[in-house]
Amino acid sequence: MLRRAYSPLGFLACVMFAGIPIANPAHAELRIAMIETMSGSQASSGEMFRNGLEYVIGKINRQGGFRGEPITFKVYDSAGTTTGAAQRFQEAVSDNMDLVIQGASSAIAGQLTDDVRKFNMRNPGKEKVFITVGAGAMELTGQRCHYYAFRFYPTPSMWAGALVNAMKGSGALEGRVYAINQDYSWGQDWQKATEELAGPGGYTIVGETLHDVNRIQDFSPYVAKIKIAEPDTVITGNWSNDLLLLMKATKDAGLSARFATSNLDQPGNLANAGLAALGHYNASMGSPEIGDGSFAEEYRKAYGRYPAYNDISASVSMEFIMRALQSVKGEGDVAPAEIVAAIEGFSYDSAYGPQSVRIEDHQFLMPLVVTRVDKNAKYKADGTDMGFLPIATVEPDNLIYPVQDTCRMKRP
Repeated sequence: MLRRAYSPLGFLACVMFAGIPIANPAHAELRIAMIETMSGSQASSGEMFRNGLEYVIGKINRQGGFRGEPITFKVYDSAGTTTGAAQRFQEAVSDNMDLVIQGASSAIAGQLTDDVRKFNMRNPGKEKVFITVGAGAMELTGQRCHYYAFRFYPTPSMWAGALVNAMKGSGALEGRVYAINQDYSWGQDWQKATEELAGPGGYTIVGETLHDVNRIQDFSPYVAKIKIAEPDTVITGNWSNDLLLLMKATKDAGLSARFATSNLDQPGNLANAGLAALGHYNASMGSPEIGDGSFAEEYRKAYGRYPAYNDISASVSMEFIMRALQSVKGEGDVAPAEIVAAIEGFSYDSAYGPQSVRIEDHQFLMPLVVTRVDKNAKYKADGTDMGFLPIATVEPDNLIYPVQDTCRMKRP
């Protein structure tokens, strides 16, 4: 089912914090830090997370901010390392930030959520809240779960589940599937999910590959191996250069199998794949094709292109968070416990469907939009005549995994 009733971020124009005065004598302020990779080969990914958060926060500030004061938003460059992230967290603490938000890399998310947990244990009453909007490792809502941490991003099982559900429902999932993934927690979880979904999806896995992360410059040997297996569909959780270069290799090799992933709308992928991308499937937390188009056009005006990939996941997540914080009443600085209570107790019916947070492990529950690369899409990508046409919205009840036994959240 597709929902097209209104703009996904339309609340920002007319609802969010309406009627709050511009000035407040209490000088309350909400301070948000983003610790992300903003330099090096993965900087483009970090820029998209920043843009998505900045887009929502900027609109709120232009409408009066939080409790009548502008929201502070500061970006800290982790340089793509756990050490860098840990150092930037200390800087964020010194800057008295309330929320720490992070995007790409489950390893960095693990570092930061542990840093926040340890800081909070040592500093009762001065806690920080951690939110990842781009890390999918199961352990983040498993053994590393804690009261002041949230995951606003689907796990590999949720991504793969949405793709299999939608493709099977549309008759696009045939019998032979190949799985290729990066050899770390994210890719391993994708491979496991692909295996577990084989029965419900009605397919047979004819080959699997786990490869080094962001070290391979030529994927042609891997594509040759895929061709030998003769799959109908290739399911992959690859992202960044590992997907861009994989798409280039499939084009060069003339691989005819359709791909299913959650990262195909990353800028550059359709350009690299060319016409071979037609018929590929992608899952996302949203789509500019759904709604009245205002979000897409405003975003393009601000950043020079239509929203995609991390732009969407970051903006959808921040929209929910800001809506939730409307329920925090009073004056003065907002308490960390107030932030947590507001977020975990909030739910609403978005343009894409119902959204909420599971209290037991703080996993964000959201519908996922599955799209197909098609020339009939309204918003084209990468300067091609192709875009991402929505074919199904998969509701969260069909995607969510059970609460893990390893999550033993201690509530205050």
